[in-house]
Amino acid sequence: MNDHLCAEDPDPLRPGRTRTLFVPVRRGPAGCCARLFRTPLGERTAVAFTGERQLVRALGGRQHWIRLSEPAVRALAAPLGVTALVVDPLLAVPGPAALPGRPVRCTVRGPRPAGAPPLSATSTA
Repeated sequence: MNDHLCAEDPDPLRPGRTRTLFVPVRRGPAGCCARLFRTPLGERTAVAFTGERQLVRALGGRQHWIRLSEPAVRALAAPLGVTALVVDPLLAVPGPAALPGRPVRCTVRGPRPAGAPPLSATSTA
């Protein structure tokens, strides 16, 4: 008998074995299903967050979520042909509070080329 746990099927509730992620879901008549998103290049991706605060900051307080291990998120998305997983993404579009025609300030992390103009966005909704 093999007493070793399989590396592909860790216990998501045991600390130190694997990290537990907060995965955004939408509720439907058959239960919850994971929300899939698109990268800036249009590739479908699963999204997860390392904490509830990060999820709420990106998607709002009304977003439903479940806790899953990283292997479980990947296994959930794989049958749909989604192999990418983005953890703690930053929102790339203006939120619903933006008014049409008013500038929206956004912060982008990471290096920018020297002499690049300041970043700005305008809501067109």
